[in-house]
Amino acid sequence: MSLSMYQSSIPIFIHMLGNLRNILQKGATHATNKNFDASILVNSRLAPDMFALARQVQIATDMVKGCAARLASIEPPKYDDTETTIDELIARIDKTISFLKEFSPAQIDNTEAKEITLALRTRTLNFDGKTYLQHFVIPNMYFHITTTYNILRHNGVELGKQDFIGG
Repeated sequence: MSLSMYQSSIPIFIHMLGNLRNILQKGATHATNKNFDASILVNSRLAPDMFALARQVQIATDMVKGCAARLASIEPPKYDDTETTIDELIARIDKTISFLKEFSPAQIDNTEAKEITLALRTRTLNFDGKTYLQHFVIPNMYFHITTTYNILRHNGVELGKQDFIGG
């Protein structure tokens, strides 16, 4: 039996966003336990030329909601990218998970050859659905969730591999 586009996307997105939510919650708990403002974590970055944690979460959620919407031929919802607290980032994740749960396999399956055009700031990318999912969205999702994990870990949050992978 082959793996469908739905099985290769929506359940994975929901699972990883749930893990991201838990990682952020551990960050908030760490800040409380160590008696510092959690906004320090939200604004932290690994290098001066990298995005801060808040932007990492925003991009991860944008990637997966955009993918689901584009594969299903609907307009992706727009988020304002104004989150400044861990609670606001968690709310964004929750909103994205709720959006993803609205999709059925019938909306996503058989979109391997669907033409996807993605207009970026400096260029336009063209994909078929399978390449868009496997070579653009999934690597970007993992990159930004991993970077969020690494920012928190770098700031002393006690996280392990199981936090990233989930239960």
